[in-house]
Amino acid sequence: MKSFTYVIKDKEGIHARPAGIVVAEAKKFASTVSITNKGKTADLKRIFGVMGLCVKSGEEVSVSIEGADEEAAATALLKTFQENL
Repeated sequence: MKSFTYVIKDKEGIHARPAGIVVAEAKKFASTVSITNKGKTADLKRIFGVMGLCVKSGEEVSVSIEGADEEAAATALLKTFQENL
């Protein structure tokens, strides 16, 4: 299992546009991917779950990846978070 934490820098938090980008990237991988914020966890491949976390700017999220392509998924998702959130 791979994981990373990331502090959201976008002044709007995780809103529809960047959430869609991150979800699309997560769907490229076979691994199970989840995102956690304030004790709530959602499937990173489902936009309504991600949006339901209501992540605000400055909050830290944890992303966990588990599966055959977890190394590649972790690298790609971290880059996606850095570029979009």
